[in-house]
Amino acid sequence: MFPTTENLDTELSAVNSVLAAIGQAPVTEINYDNPEVSLITDLIEECLVDLLNEGWSFNTERHYPMKPDADGRIPYPNNILRMDYSYNYYWREKDVVRRNGYVYDKIGHTDVFDRGFDADIVWAWAYKDIPPAFQRYVVISASIRAASQLVGSTELVSLLQQEKQIARATIMENECNQGDYTMFGLPDGSNYLSYQPFKALRRL
Repeated sequence: MFPTTENLDTELSAVNSVLAAIGQAPVTEINYDNPEVSLITDLIEECLVDLLNEGWSFNTERHYPMKPDADGRIPYPNNILRMDYSYNYYWREKDVVRRNGYVYDKIGHTDVFDRGFDADIVWAWAYKDIPPAFQRYVVISASIRAASQLVGSTELVSLLQQEKQIARATIMENECNQGDYTMFGLPDGSNYLSYQPFKALRRL
């Protein structure tokens, strides 16, 4: 059994964190008729998309199967930020992009496919679905934009920039641990376990 906890970091809490960062009172609900709250939610969404578009281990999926429908066309999902054809080391059969809401092959000059293919995809996830360290980074990034656009305080922007640097280091550490990267460039689905000195002392 996993311990169950309430998800404390929601869109409302993110809005209130940004409001607190710029010295404003918190709100009890997200009211889009409030210009300040509406602007902050837009800033949070902008910062979220900018962060996700970099492509992290939690929102990047390699060799994802893309299958055509009965007409041979593949609708381009709205929650995809970036997509690239998963090609081998010797040739590239397709070069896919989004065109008119469908996947289009620039090499074959068509949006009709006789069979499916694998793609490397960077997904757009909701704020509540990303790891906590990345949520914190989004909030700080949105706070900086709010401090610049709503308050216009260079001192506050400078202080928040320092917090952003710390948050950036945190998400990079999270990414390195989660991504299991190696200089050997091993294929997807494989892993490399480096030498660990303490194992030399093990006695079976």
